[in-house]
Amino acid sequence: MRTPGIIIFGLVLSPCGWILDLTSTVAPNWRTLTGLSGQSSDTVLNQGIWDICKSFTTSSSVTCNLRSTDQTYFNNQIIPVAQGMMVASLVVTLIGLAVVTPGARCWRNRPPRWALTSFGGVLIFCSGVLTIIPIAWYTHVLPSLNTTTTFSNPNSPGITVGYCIVLGYIGGIMEVLAGAVLFVGVCRCCGGKNRGEKPVANTGPTRYTARPRPEPYPRTNAPSTTSSASTPAYSRDPLDDELDFPRAKSQSRGTVNPSYNGKPYDADL
Repeated sequence: MRTPGIIIFGLVLSPCGWILDLTSTVAPNWRTLTGLSGQSSDTVLNQGIWDICKSFTTSSSVTCNLRSTDQTYFNNQIIPVAQGMMVASLVVTLIGLAVVTPGARCWRNRPPRWALTSFGGVLIFCSGVLTIIPIAWYTHVLPSLNTTTTFSNPNSPGITVGYCIVLGYIGGIMEVLAGAVLFVGVCRCCGGKNRGEKPVANTGPTRYTARPRPEPYPRTNAPSTTSSASTPAYSRDPLDDELDFPRAKSQSRGTVNPSYNGKPYDADL
């Protein structure tokens, strides 16, 4: 039996969203700071929820493990909350995939276990929500997060959103969609379809069956007919059209009138 499309859709989106969430959790680029006081103009400070890294726009050198230099930033309320919820989202996604995989039965010729698949969809949906909540909260308080870093122009600090925020939003939305389509299986299970793991009989329209064609008439028994078109046009005497009286019937050669007893002449031959 072919795997339903909603299960394939969910099995494809869930791992993709999990990878994006993992990158967003580990990478230290939730917030980018530029225009730092006492630093060169090309210095960029990348702040994440686990670490802080310093990079330069004019070179490829990157320095990480700077967590101890700005402990005030990690004391913000959102940081420990984001750490716990992002890790919980990754774990719940793995559990949901572990539940959905045997329920899908992609390798067996039997209908999927809709109840088990739907439960896994609920877990994946919750994991997407666990990702979106800290991402949205961090984005809301991003300009006002406390930090020991000072700026050259306090009236116009260079604070921008990092790429981890974008990846987190995309990954969370993908997991929410994946969990929603997998949860649709509850409707099919509760509606009576596939209950007891029995395939649903096909009630679609039957195909039209063509009637057998009759056997052709044997050529050996076909009546022979002579077409008038087979007679050449030149077989008719052209003088017949010019005569205004009927011609006498001609006798076949080699026959002689029996009532005539005289000797034949040359003109009669």
